[in-house]
Amino acid sequence: MVEEDSGMSNRALASVEAGALVNAIRHGGKAEVGAVIGRVLAEFPELRHKADEVASAVRSTVAQINKMSLQEQEVMMAQKYPDAERPAQKVGRVGLPPLPNAVKGKTSFRLPPEPSGFMTVGHAMAFTINSIYAETYDGELWLRFEDTNPRKVAKRYYESFRHGIKWLGIRLDHEKNVSDDLDLIYDYGKRLIQEDKAYSCSCSEEKVKRLRFEGQACSHRTAPVERSLTDWDLMLAKKVGEGEAFIRLKGDMQNLDYSLRDPNLFRVIQKPHPMTGDRYTLWPTYYLANTIEDEICGITHILRSSEFSTELQRLIREALGFRTLDVIQFSRFNFKGTPVHKRLLRPLVEGKLVTGWDDPRMPTVDGLMRRGVIPETIREFTLQVGYTKSEHEYDWSMLLSLNRKLLDPHSKRIFFVPDPVELKVEGAPKRSVTIPYHPEVDLGEREIATSGRFFVSKSDLAILKKGNVFRLMELYDVELTSDRGEPRARYAGEEVVREMRKVQWVTPGGIDIEVLEPGLLFDEQGNFNKESLGVAKGLAEVAFSSLKLGEVVQFPRFGFCRVDAERTCIMA
Repeated sequence: MVEEDSGMSNRALASVEAGALVNAIRHGGKAEVGAVIGRVLAEFPELRHKADEVASAVRSTVAQINKMSLQEQEVMMAQKYPDAERPAQKVGRVGLPPLPNAVKGKTSFRLPPEPSGFMTVGHAMAFTINSIYAETYDGELWLRFEDTNPRKVAKRYYESFRHGIKWLGIRLDHEKNVSDDLDLIYDYGKRLIQEDKAYSCSCSEEKVKRLRFEGQACSHRTAPVERSLTDWDLMLAKKVGEGEAFIRLKGDMQNLDYSLRDPNLFRVIQKPHPMTGDRYTLWPTYYLANTIEDEICGITHILRSSEFSTELQRLIREALGFRTLDVIQFSRFNFKGTPVHKRLLRPLVEGKLVTGWDDPRMPTVDGLMRRGVIPETIREFTLQVGYTKSEHEYDWSMLLSLNRKLLDPHSKRIFFVPDPVELKVEGAPKRSVTIPYHPEVDLGEREIATSGRFFVSKSDLAILKKGNVFRLMELYDVELTSDRGEPRARYAGEEVVREMRKVQWVTPGGIDIEVLEPGLLFDEQGNFNKESLGVAKGLAEVAFSSLKLGEVVQFPRFGFCRVDAERTCIMA
């Protein structure tokens, strides 16, 4: 209903129309402009600097929607926006399904991160699933760092996971590094060679790839066990260089899955390890180390994302005579416009397209914390969406909406006016007003002295016309007497009218602050979104100076924000 030359995206225009329909149907067929603007700006905070365009689009659309009958509005809603009113909280199952073969008090689970990057929201949700099951079945929970590739791991990544797990409130029973168990893993590796289930191979990587593709075994596969044991000893003695030899499992060279055609079990990596230094150069592959550690730790149930090969680990378990485990796989927890893959995120950091791994647009736990996401939100969101094998992409608005709901009872209300414009109110009484920090919960109060001079938001004035009466929140009513040039108003009484528009205000002497408004890192075409971080500048009331760094507050009619620096907040 709005022309596309309004300067707004098609998604934003659709939000305007959907919002007008929702509001109209809820109020007997008549939509209210202010409510629709609030809805649109909450969904598209980057449009706050285009308040005039938004207001114009909303007024035009509301006028047309209000001309329709309620029945026509409902039909249009059903045809064009059937999901517009569906609450995000109702997506998925609330709670996790029972586990197969789980006996209370006899279960064991693991969190097995590779410390090669910072902990992300995907890790947090997967870890939460394991933690909830450990609680449910009175089981043990391991934190086990899969650190068998010294080229990738770094100490700061270990700490990232420890910090994130502590933040989530996950209770651990055990913690270990796989790199501490290398001598034990060597024992299992040697056993596989002795039992003729593995062999040493000195083919080049290119030749191995070619033979795998052809389904042909190399000559080393049929060499005597003693030859492989000799090579094994040379590897342990650091007399074999990187890429010169590998230990491979005797798999099936005809298997349709190429990864099962004699996969590598050990390889030489000549790089110091952050935990073990130069002590080792022969390192097990992820699948071998992971399988052995599951046996050592007594893991009963494996819950992990579906990119891992269960068949390869099953073959390794069979070769070593290990017990069978219950494996439950699920798709990655992907979020729209924000990949969790390190290979896609690292170029953003290295290219300084983001400020770092803790940038509030990043899907890292550090980024979420800066954005004001609380651990209870991760747990509740995980319980609500559950897990599935089918690929799914969640919308950040679902998680952030839940986060705001959980933040609400604990967050002070602080007045904030973006894009402030001075408004003088003639005939206004000098008054000090005492306003509670929360309308329902006792979080204290503050006193604000007023004398008829205020700063209000440009976007609020944009939808008001001369003669309109509105209420300065928690204060009194005023009538706009001039909407051109310097806006003017006059005192219009004390009567509280429920339907009257309420306007946020700040008195002179307010604090200049800026609010960072994180958006999606990538657009729908997969390109970096250069407008992914909006900035709203404005005035906050003096009480803002009493807030602590890290505290989350609500700016009424603007949103929840976390205090990130002395005069900087981040939209939650």
